Amino acid sequence: MVAVGMFEGCPGRMTDECPVSGAEIISADSRQVYRGMDIGTGKDLDEYGEIPYHLIDIADAGEQYNVFRYVEDFKKVYADIRSRRSVPILCGGTGMYINAVTAGYDFSSNTPLSASRAPISIDGLPRSPYFIGTLVSREVRNARIDARLDVRLKEGMVDEIRGLMERGVPVDVLLGYGLEYRFVTQYIIGELSYDQMRDKLAIAIHQFAKRQMTWFRGMERSGVKIHWTHV
Repeated sequence: MVAVGMFEGCPGRMTDECPVSGAEIISADSRQVYRGMDIGTGKDLDEYGEIPYHLIDIADAGEQYNVFRYVEDFKKVYADIRSRRSVPILCGGTGMYINAVTAGYDFSSNTPLSASRAPISIDGLPRSPYFIGTLVSREVRNARIDARLDVRLKEGMVDEIRGLMERGVPVDVLLGYGLEYRFVTQYIIGELSYDQMRDKLAIAIHQFAKRQMTWFRGMERSGVKIHWTHV
């Protein structure tokens, strides 16, 4: 995961000339935008304490939400936070969303995502982001993923996803959300046993975490400085 401190006009530090009133989190998670998808996306909102957060629970499950909408929503939230002299902290693991709002890539609705992504200037986006990433060994990371998955299953992740189906979210949409939603849905509709679902899901999350790190390393190769910290 990467957190991005956005010190607009404050080069990497807070000074008397750049007072702030606190920090607020802006989520960079493509699935936590959806209401009712709590355990499956690992929102863990209680861990935020009194820290304000944004761009979580802003769309209905099944509703179309993409990087283009995210950029527009981000710009509104970012401007509001800065108007109150607070520090926006962009935090999450959806690399495409992070790139879109920190590098100013043009993800216009009529341009395929596979097209050239030349940096452009977009009004309202931060210009001096400070990137912090978390590092952990593969063995420890996978062990934590497995333990957290088992906790979420015990907390009712299957029932949560079954409830989405009962409220009318189509099966193909749930499958398209990937990871938890794909494999748990396959279990619910009888394509996988419980043990198969759990094991396949654990492996898929391991692979996803590896792809996340590959994305962030790619950002570094493109010139982004990420300050890594071991956790």
